Amino acid sequence: MILCSGEALIDMLPRKTGDHEKAFAPYAGGAVFNTSIALGRLGVHTGFFSGLSNDLFGDILTEALSASNVDSRMAARSDRPTTLAFVTLNEGQASYVFYDENSAGRMLAVDDLPALSAEVSTLFFGGISLVVEPCAQAYEALMMRETEHRVIMMDPNIRQSFIRDEAAYRDRIGRMLGASDIVKVSDEDLAWLAGHDNFERAAQDLLSDGTKLVCVTQGADGVTGYSAAGCVFVASQRVEVVDTVGAGDTFNAGLLAALDDAGVLEKTKIAALDEKTIEAALSLGSRAAAITVGRAGANPPTRTELG
Repeated sequence: MILCSGEALIDMLPRKTGDHEKAFAPYAGGAVFNTSIALGRLGVHTGFFSGLSNDLFGDILTEALSASNVDSRMAARSDRPTTLAFVTLNEGQASYVFYDENSAGRMLAVDDLPALSAEVSTLFFGGISLVVEPCAQAYEALMMRETEHRVIMMDPNIRQSFIRDEAAYRDRIGRMLGASDIVKVSDEDLAWLAGHDNFERAAQDLLSDGTKLVCVTQGADGVTGYSAAGCVFVASQRVEVVDTVGAGDTFNAGLLAALDDAGVLEKTKIAALDEKTIEAALSLGSRAAAITVGRAGANPPTRTELG
């Protein structure tokens, strides 16, 4: 099982009623949540861990997980509210207002961490859940508890506007990157983390700190994987882009699904990846992401759609 650990929230998207009144419609979302959905649709045995509410929005999230065959039994349930993200559009550009205080997701604590069975081979972390307290402390504690024996993947998925204490955030991300076997990072995020745009040097620095595979995505320009085996580049598929919501989350799922297919999601095997396995993983991630950007919203493909 791959256990995705991080935020789940409700995106409130602007709509018009039949009487042309302004309204908002609820859609399940969140970066780590999206990755778990994408993994489930690709047929990978997937679990999801977060703080989930017992309210009606929590029911929407739970039902979406179940519909994609994602096991949410390890989630910490509470009567706290679900995080809401209200989206407004200005000339096609989205801006967000988050209602997150005392939410089920944000208030996740170390005491809520689940005991993991041997079926969990891999944990995935990322997103805004690594920014806010106390949940960020809980996810870091889970990673540090499990990193010795299970494969860890991380996508920082940095949202600078969400960061209130940059020094504390950088410290946490630095510790978690150092405990991760696989790191996927966009070129923009890597430049912010490293303080420069020499991506090869920044990736090599991560490898020197113990990461086994660093994947640097550059949008339409493709993705490069760095490892002890060398450097592998995979071009992006050319598609008509509807929107890019969930593209990176879907890439993460495709990458992990391919590594799971190859039977290498074990500590010793992930440290000895060859270029052929890396190329196959980057390719599946890119193909899956290409389908997602070709349709509205975070709507990742099934294995059948990938062919």
